[in-house]
Amino acid sequence: QVQLVESGGGLVQAGGSLRLSCTASGRIVSINDMGWYRQAPGKQRELVAEISSGGSIHYADSVKGRFTISRDNAKNTMYLQMNSLKPEDTAVYYCNADVRIGVKLTSTYWGQGTQVTVSS
Repeated sequence: QVQLVESGGGLVQAGGSLRLSCTASGRIVSINDMGWYRQAPGKQRELVAEISSGGSIHYADSVKGRFTISRDNAKNTMYLQMNSLKPEDTAVYYCNADVRIGVKLTSTYWGQGTQVTVSS
């Protein structure tokens, strides 16, 4: 089994910054793509940013220039640096990872989520 644990959420004023972390543990051979998603009340979960094992990165248009995704493969950890936060960034943020757990077995896992609240 694999566990993803997020940390770093909280309450911040508009214009402020937060840094989220997501650490994977358990039966891991390697981790392929990792990503951050968010879900605001009454809205569907949406992709915020994703990063491949080789470092290829994709951002949602709404966060380009403000958020930076990165990962430390040696620590099985992914980060999301969020700057210039806006009230519309308020949501529960989830990490997602595509994990190889066997020679030919890959599965997708989700963290439990961390709340980010941006006050105006």
